[in-house]
Amino acid sequence: MTDLEAALRRAVGGEVGFDVTSRALTTMDASNYRRVPLGVVAPRDADDVAAVLEVCRAHGTPVVARGGGTSIAGQATGTGVVLDFTRHMNRLIDLDPGTRTAVVQPGLVLDRLQEAAAPHGLRFGPDPSTHSRCTLGGMIGNNSCGSHSVAWGTTADSVRELSVLTARGRSLRLGPDWAGAPAGLRELVSGEAARLRTGFPDLPRRISGYALDALLPERGADVARSFCGSEGTLGVLTEAVVRLVESPRARALAVLGYADEAGAAEAAAGLLPLAPLTVEGMAVDLVPSTRGLPRGGAWLFVETGGDSPAQARARAEAVVRAADVVDALVVTDPAGQRRLWRVREDASGTATRMADGSEAWPGWEDCAVPPARLGGYLRDFRALLTAHGLRGTPYGHFGDGCIHVRIDFDLMTDAGVARFRRFSEELADLVVAHGGSLSGEHGDGQARAELLPRMYGEETVALFARAKGVWDPDDLLNPGMLVRPAPLDTDLRFSVLPREPVDVEFGYPADGGDFSAAVRRCVGVAKCRTTSVTGSGVMCPSFRATGDEAHSTRGRARLLHEMLAGEVVTDGWRSTEVRDALDLCLSCKGCRSDCPVEVDMATYKAEFLHHHYAGRRRPAAHYTMGWLPVWLRWAARARVAPVVNALASVRPLAAVAKRLGGIAGERDVPRLAGETFSRWWRGRGVPRAEGEPVVLWPDTFTEHLSPSVGRAAVRVLEAAGLRVVLPPTLRTRGRGLADGRTRSATALLTARRGRVCCGLTYVSTGQLDRARAVMRRTLDLMEPVLETSAPVVVLEPSCAAALRTDLPELLHDDPRAARLAARVVTFAQALERHAPDWRPPAVGLSAVGQTHCHQHAVLGDAAERRLREAAGLTGDLAGGCCGLAGNFGFEDGHYEVSAACAEDQLLPAVREAPEGAVVLADGFSCRTQLEQLAGVRGRHLAEVLAERLEGA
Repeated sequence: MTDLEAALRRAVGGEVGFDVTSRALTTMDASNYRRVPLGVVAPRDADDVAAVLEVCRAHGTPVVARGGGTSIAGQATGTGVVLDFTRHMNRLIDLDPGTRTAVVQPGLVLDRLQEAAAPHGLRFGPDPSTHSRCTLGGMIGNNSCGSHSVAWGTTADSVRELSVLTARGRSLRLGPDWAGAPAGLRELVSGEAARLRTGFPDLPRRISGYALDALLPERGADVARSFCGSEGTLGVLTEAVVRLVESPRARALAVLGYADEAGAAEAAAGLLPLAPLTVEGMAVDLVPSTRGLPRGGAWLFVETGGDSPAQARARAEAVVRAADVVDALVVTDPAGQRRLWRVREDASGTATRMADGSEAWPGWEDCAVPPARLGGYLRDFRALLTAHGLRGTPYGHFGDGCIHVRIDFDLMTDAGVARFRRFSEELADLVVAHGGSLSGEHGDGQARAELLPRMYGEETVALFARAKGVWDPDDLLNPGMLVRPAPLDTDLRFSVLPREPVDVEFGYPADGGDFSAAVRRCVGVAKCRTTSVTGSGVMCPSFRATGDEAHSTRGRARLLHEMLAGEVVTDGWRSTEVRDALDLCLSCKGCRSDCPVEVDMATYKAEFLHHHYAGRRRPAAHYTMGWLPVWLRWAARARVAPVVNALASVRPLAAVAKRLGGIAGERDVPRLAGETFSRWWRGRGVPRAEGEPVVLWPDTFTEHLSPSVGRAAVRVLEAAGLRVVLPPTLRTRGRGLADGRTRSATALLTARRGRVCCGLTYVSTGQLDRARAVMRRTLDLMEPVLETSAPVVVLEPSCAAALRTDLPELLHDDPRAARLAARVVTFAQALERHAPDWRPPAVGLSAVGQTHCHQHAVLGDAAERRLREAAGLTGDLAGGCCGLAGNFGFEDGHYEVSAACAEDQLLPAVREAPEGAVVLADGFSCRTQLEQLAGVRGRHLAEVLAERLEGA
């Protein structure tokens, strides 16, 4: 233990982390930069903050304040001690509807403030796209804005008073009329008043540099406002009094289509006199699909408010009439508005991948120019990109003249970094030529601070340095930011990664087979740190349960990044720190769909476990639950299911078995079926070869644990006129399988049945060699099917997802894998595509439950929704993850987190369901979790429909 760490542990009541994991999690924010801290402290209160400052000052160690870590200019990283305000100093202290103010701690997430203010008809005005995870302290430090700034301004416009600690430990209460000003600040301003009156661009999004002009007497000498945007370089915020605004009772969204981006940009300023709430813009090259958008090559999202829906709509229609557009759409439905806004909010992530899959990066994320000059600036900006051979996709706050963009810089080579510098310098000159600010929202940080003399001139930048000296004479707070900045092309996070591809098992087709590129997908947007209930969203259940960064998708990606870098995490694939962080990953695949850049942590976890345990003994659970298909097949062949069930009911014996098998003691062992699904099937005899054949996949769970689901599916599929067959075991080439539907059906129906397996349990435990062998055997067995046009119906969503994704990505060298993956359909998809004229029986009940996480992430549930609607099953299913997640919830040490995940959305939804509601759960894990935690029987949709068919 170093002297610094020991001194901090003695002085601070909060957590002090100098361990590998704590440091690795905070090497980066959402920028291109990486700096390794000495340690991390999570202060409990202002006294802890003062103690940290005193200790670090004595040791000459820099201090960096950090909130959600979503800064994109590098200002939330540092080489000294990082103060993490998200763990403890994250409370809403007071909210006064009468004065429309709130008192907040710096670690409070913006959405928590919005939720508390909403019942009073109030809200905090600024709302960055990261509102579900950014903190008020970070917003104040960067002077954040968001999409509603045309109506409610920047964070500085919403600040009343700030409580801060200076680097030398002085407590100040900042406000108007020089309140809280440190000694010397007033004299500095009075001596430079002329420069402050003339040396700052006049535009709504001027965020760059220090806001020293807010200290002019005609502007109220507002020290709190001047402090906003100082990026933690002047003092450490411990509390803030912020202003709230009245939230419109109703809103409408006018989506205006224009021929191109420049047309939309030139139109934006002309809409401001209509007092819109937002004027957001984006072009077609950012939008994955234009479905639901009006015609055009670019769009403005113009939100209007009113006291009633009719008034809000009338104002939106007035915007449409005033705009010269190609096409327009007015949306008043809240759900429809949310869908459209999600496109805009996810842009910060989706823009990190170009249309061809190549990478794009921040660095020039938020320049701003006067709104009236935006069209001309964008044309010049596009020309500059072309001149440098670069590509980017601008979008953002057109009404404020603020543009976000990710650019496909090559930051991995010396030549690419040199071009990054040249482009940065030329773009800075271009922004200044248009009367703009290098930063219009996210601050300067390391990305732009070096270029501030191009915007302000050397004299004004020298004035910034003098102001820094007044506040922080020892240069203790966030050095290298804003004044005396580090060069913009140093400390790049990519420089430490291996230049040659890492030898891995999965194919990583979206990343060119490069595991490093897959890990680089995480740019730190931190949507995985969202803790509020998000409807149908899944990501990230373990973070939602623990609140620990190490158990977020971003945290795990950071640890994998450091593992590849080898500086902080030094033992590579053998790292216990990475293993421990991945241990609570449920492999729900939610990040594959919910993360804006589609990080696939389930695959990364399987890859890591494969290498981590190579040549070593694995945890007992990997042998019990990882090899579950083998043990269940043995039990079925030996016909010992009754014996196993009887022994499992004897508590002492079950406790010993669970302990030896690495199974959580709190769990009940699921009962084996007395008759497997295949045995029931064989007892039916060979059905007549009529109708279109569909191959029903006998997954392990349906086969051995819940054959009632398989029997129900057969009943429904046959009622729909389909011919159900099971996968064959014999190669039947030469029997005409590819020639004609009747001969194909006959061959499938007469072949002997076999033991296909998707390999899911081997993948989830990282036994990839075994998974590959099982998958190849399955492809051999399925060759007759692949020679036909028959779909493969998979009832268990996790198995369907494994066939769709894990199979082709693990066997990327076998073309049969992609062919089988393309055949896989869910139960509802099979009915919709292959029996389109069939109508399900009328159930006419409310439905409650949860969409399976793999269904959400990989398969989609649109067909399931339509099938439920056709059957008269009303109500929406909850999102999230059930928490059992295959082997995860059964493994020893996971029970508490597993139960917490279930309590996030699933169990509350079931408890609140109306009497008589059908509890739907298509996954075996979901049904088991419901039974063991709530005593509720969940049913597969096939079972509900089959029961009604039998009743009819």
